Parts: sequence; C-alpha cells; structure tokens
Amino acid sequence: MSAASTGLAEAKKSEQPQTAEDILSVNNIEVIYDHVVLVLKGVSLNVPRGGIVALLGANGAGKTTTLKAISNLLQAERGEVTKGNIIFNDEQVQALSPNELVRRGCIQVMEGRHCFGHLSIEDNLLTGAYTRRDGAAAVKRDLEMVYDYFPRLRERRTSQAGYTSGGEQQMCAVGRALMSRPEMILLDEPSMGLAPQLVEEIFEIVKKLNKNEGVSFLLAEQNTNVALKYATYGYIMEAGRIVMDGEAAALRENEDVKEFYLGVGGEGRKSFRDVKHYKRRKRWLA
Repeated sequence: MSAASTGLAEAKKSEQPQTAEDILSVNNIEVIYDHVVLVLKGVSLNVPRGGIVALLGANGAGKTTTLKAISNLLQAERGEVTKGNIIFNDEQVQALSPNELVRRGCIQVMEGRHCFGHLSIEDNLLTGAYTRRDGAAAVKRDLEMVYDYFPRLRERRTSQAGYTSGGEQQMCAVGRALMSRPEMILLDEPSMGLAPQLVEEIFEIVKKLNKNEGVSFLLAEQNTNVALKYATYGYIMEAGRIVMDGEAAALRENEDVKEFYLGVGGEGRKSFRDVKHYKRRKRWLA
C-alpha cells in the first residue's frame, strides 16, 4: 500500500491489526512526557517479519520517541504510552521492562552509539549476551559471527572502546545488539556523525544481516536518501505524527519527498535557500 501522494487526513489511517507477516505493529499510540507534554499523536506503523522499514523525518519529529516507546525506554525519561498498543510477535509488550523485551527478541541500538568507553571492544560485545541462558559455547559462536560481519572489530577487539573511531563504535553497538540473538533491531540514527563511506558500509552490513540472519530492522534516520536505498518501506514523521508512508521506491520518486527530504525537486538540485524557504507547499499540510 502506498500513501505517498495522499494528504494528512488520509495518512491518519485507522490502526492496522498485526498479521502473520508482521513482527511488529504499533497501533495508534500517544506518548506524553511529564504527564503534560504530548509528543506522539496517533502513530501507527507495521514492520514485516524479515523486513527493513525506515522511519524518516527531521530532528525533533518524534522518531527516537517512537523507538523508545517500542523498546520501553520511555520511563527513564518520565514518558509513557497513554493510548494505543504495541504488539511484538503477537504479544502486547508496552507493559514489559526493556530487559524482558530483549529476552523476547527486540533490542534498540541507541542514537550516539553509547559504548562502554572503559571496556574493550570484545567486552562490550559480550555485554550484549548478558540476558542469554544458552551457554558459553553458543555465545562464543555468535561472537565469531559478529567478527565475521565486522572484521574491523576483530582487529580492534582488545582496544578500549572509548579510543576507537565513531564508525568502529557504531559497529560495536550493532554487534553488541546482535549478541542478544534478536529477531528485530531498532536502529536509531546509525549514520549520525559518520563519513558517507562509513555510512554505506554500515548499511551494507545491515542489509547482509537482514538477508543472512533474518533480522528485521526499524531504522530511524534523518538521512532519507540512504535509508530509502536500503529499506523496502518507509514512514515519514513530522511533529509527532506519521504524515506519509509508502514503498521505498515510491517515496524516492515522490516530488514532496524529493524536495523537502532529498533536496531535489523537479528542476534538479535546489539550493539551501530554496529549500529553507519552502518554495513549494507540502501537499500533506495543505
């Protein structure tokens, strides 16, 4: 289903129940901080099992809050889901603790990487297996799997994580999540602060993990261009709402998305001045 050319009223569709093909279904949720501030307003999205879905939008649109609502990390910031529900693997999970959700197979890689700077790369990776109960041999096998996907981490395995590069820390954060044997990873701004070449490298690894290990991904990204290159479906957020969604290929060709998120309009690449002053009005806000 593509709603890339519809208006805001149509984009606010009724909630879609989870099907057998969906690993995650977020149904019409609202999030409030400090019992006062309404941050998310009727957000609904689905992630198919084995899929890569992009959650797009500018800084402050509500992407990180959406991921934290799914991973149950809101309480640490005095936030709560006050309406709607979140279903992961056919189970409502909004009342679970974050570690219980990790045991069920859903884990978030936080924005900014958040490695344990005083630990080695390998010790960081092993912390990801903390909730597992399948023995040291299985953990060792998965550690080798992570090193196969991230050869650079193998080279830096004894290095203190705080002294590695931003790209290596991002790889470490994703590798640490893999050590929990997840069915789904919520990946928040993986491109932040990284050179374009490193961004491509990390997204290529995400693609391989999705294909080879069957891990589903929900990517929150400002880098719309690269996210839509690797995702199959996308949702665009503004001011705490989903304002547009559709197949990634359709979103890449949509004129509004090109102008406001890719910096390209029908007349070719626009200058910052043109984009900043919004020469074209977004159809979904009309």
